[in-house]
Amino acid sequence: MKLGVISDIHGNLPALEAVLRDIPEDVDDIVCLGDVVGYGPWPLECLRKVWQHCDVVVQGNHDREFVDPEGYTDNGQAMEGLRYAKKEVKGSYREWLQNLPEKTSYNEDIFLVHSHPEKIDYYVVPRDFPKIRAFLDDYKACFLGHTHIQHKAVIDDRLILNPGSVGQPRDGDPRAAYAVVETEDWSAELRRVEYDIGKVQDMVEEQGLPSEIGTRLESGR
Repeated sequence: MKLGVISDIHGNLPALEAVLRDIPEDVDDIVCLGDVVGYGPWPLECLRKVWQHCDVVVQGNHDREFVDPEGYTDNGQAMEGLRYAKKEVKGSYREWLQNLPEKTSYNEDIFLVHSHPEKIDYYVVPRDFPKIRAFLDDYKACFLGHTHIQHKAVIDDRLILNPGSVGQPRDGDPRAAYAVVETEDWSAELRRVEYDIGKVQDMVEEQGLPSEIGTRLESGR
């Protein structure tokens, strides 16, 4: 089976659309590792796309906390993006987002989580991947996001994968990131896609969001 793996879309519709166009036609399912909303100016549109195209979705910290954005007073970009998402996302979409699981499994052999198997909102950077092996005795793989850093590793025949961020990469590459995994041999292809960053910057300005939300996309930081 072939899986598309996406994460950390953060309201960036042009990036998400570019990734969805790029995903190979022979991919069987798409899994999303959370943070659909936050930062970017298209939270509702991105939710609709994820709802339509993704087969399994877990909840990210921005998905969980957009109903209470004041908890992000130490990060003005995040707080304003969540305030905007709270205004835009209503009804069944809000209910769906709030009820997503923090972690789940796919086909019983892939552990899916946004941040860390036990420490919620903990940043698992690439050097920490070996520590995740301890949680995988009952699984063949673990897919996680949160850091916005694309990376993969195979440890004791277990695949540990962060597909990177669709909507706000932080690994120095501004292109939208995602991954394709073949479960027959647990190989993973890390993929990047160009998209129209200028369009995002224009929409950020139009909606009165902090300009840094758009300008940071140019450097992938």
